[in-house]
Amino acid sequence: MKFNYNDGGREAAGFKGKTGDCVCRSIAIAAGLPYLEVYNYLAEHNASQRKSKRTGKKAKTAANGINTTRKWFKDYLKSLGFVWTPTMLIGQGCKVHLTDGELPDGKLIVAVSKHFTAVIDQVINDTYNPERETGRCVYGYYLLTTNKTT
Repeated sequence: MKFNYNDGGREAAGFKGKTGDCVCRSIAIAAGLPYLEVYNYLAEHNASQRKSKRTGKKAKTAANGINTTRKWFKDYLKSLGFVWTPTMLIGQGCKVHLTDGELPDGKLIVAVSKHFTAVIDQVINDTYNPERETGRCVYGYYLLTTNKTT
């Protein structure tokens, strides 16, 4: 796939250095929203989510990872007009890869192992190319079906 360096507006929002904000970046890029708006929403909900045995209480930040399996996260993406499509099920093996022609056109937020990345019309938009030589396995993707952000 083609690669386009895109920090989603992180530097323009005043953030410096590298961090684990791939979820925030990919949403900002695919939805066309300001980075700071997405960051603040994710940070607020990350801090207020219920503590569990596995997660503990999270700090008010979106820079150190977001639990993307939480209901509030899925509801947020749905409210932005994204629809989830799983591409890998338990025991099924990898069917879709982060490579040319295996993902649909459009604005996507793609879930790969330990990373989210934005793919817009077959072009990866991220701070690094997560594709890998053999084609990284795609667990699923959010496709923007209706742009509710404009």
